[in-house]
Amino acid sequence: MTEDQIVWNDQARAKILDDADRVLREAVLSLRDRRDEGSDALYAALIGLLENRFIDFEPGPDIRKYADALASGEIE
Repeated sequence: MTEDQIVWNDQARAKILDDADRVLREAVLSLRDRRDEGSDALYAALIGLLENRFIDFEPGPDIRKYADALASGEIE
């Protein structure tokens, strides 16, 4: 077995992604009532909610996208 063959099976991989999506969704939705704080504050709040939930967390463009959407009222 080679190093690149050590991977999660498809069922486990799908569950990991589903769990990650759920964590992101819960974090975004938990900030809906704070939309008046502005995009930068919401961005920081999202990072604060997510950074300890993932190994090697690095905020990417998705976090900014959801912070902007929250601030503009696009997320119900």
